[in-house]
Amino acid sequence: MKPLSFIIITYNRCADTLELLQNIHSLHKANELLEDIIVVNNASTENYTEVKEYINNNTQLPFKYYDAPSNLGVTKGRNFALQYAQGSICIFLDDDAILQNNDALEKVIQSFEDKGFNNREVAIVSFKVLYYENLEMQVNALPHKNFEYYKSLPNFYTYYFAGGAHAIKRKVLDEVGQLPEEFFYGMEEYDLSYRVINKGYCIKYDSSIIMLHKESPQGRKPKHEKLKMMWVNKAKVAYRYLPIGYFFTTAILWSFQFLKETNFNLKIFFQGWKAVLQIPFKEKRAPLNNDALRYLQATKARLWY
Repeated sequence: MKPLSFIIITYNRCADTLELLQNIHSLHKANELLEDIIVVNNASTENYTEVKEYINNNTQLPFKYYDAPSNLGVTKGRNFALQYAQGSICIFLDDDAILQNNDALEKVIQSFEDKGFNNREVAIVSFKVLYYENLEMQVNALPHKNFEYYKSLPNFYTYYFAGGAHAIKRKVLDEVGQLPEEFFYGMEEYDLSYRVINKGYCIKYDSSIIMLHKESPQGRKPKHEKLKMMWVNKAKVAYRYLPIGYFFTTAILWSFQFLKETNFNLKIFFQGWKAVLQIPFKEKRAPLNNDALRYLQATKARLWY
């Protein structure tokens, strides 16, 4: 059994997906290290004939193409793909990205051989993300909120990961459970990260594995409904896992952020607060243990927002 599975969920970006598959083909030791390359068409409206033809014409690599039954969103889409992946380490990459360094697969394996933080085994490795257009670092893809301090470090242990640019041990997912499928968009990384940390694992950032992201350096401003999902989901995560005070600070401060980002869209703002206020009645708390809280403190996690 080869150690790696590569998982790609497509979102109406046929040309980008094709370039990513070509990029994977060019990586060092791809034949030796990749057990499978799972491509899931997440109910895209584009014609993916070119992608299918490329897969059919390049059977030397273990490409596997599947059509999702509907638009499953990020978390359900990845969970759907995982049922077909056989590698012991699963690499997740956005379909609008490529890997910059040809030795990326080897670097992923090497990164997991690290002894970890205070004898905590490395469960997840988050990659360095640069903009495809200008090779500048993508601020919101660095898995720590203190960007200025951490941006130049070659690697560090942290408390969450970049959802579209990471690798995770399959055994960890089998142990803690998959991504939260009720999170259609946003903050699923935090939910999974806290469960991983609570089980005694650690999360690592490794700048030697570099993803080039085709998002514009100006960013893609999320639609108002997606911003509401991010606010509500972050509040759910805080309620589930953190001391209760962080639920209140997260809910309030994210509501202010929502107003700022949406130019005071009050209709969706009130919808968001309605969903947030229902959280204590719908969600079960699963507070992190003391050792996990100490890990968050040691990695200087930002918890209040």
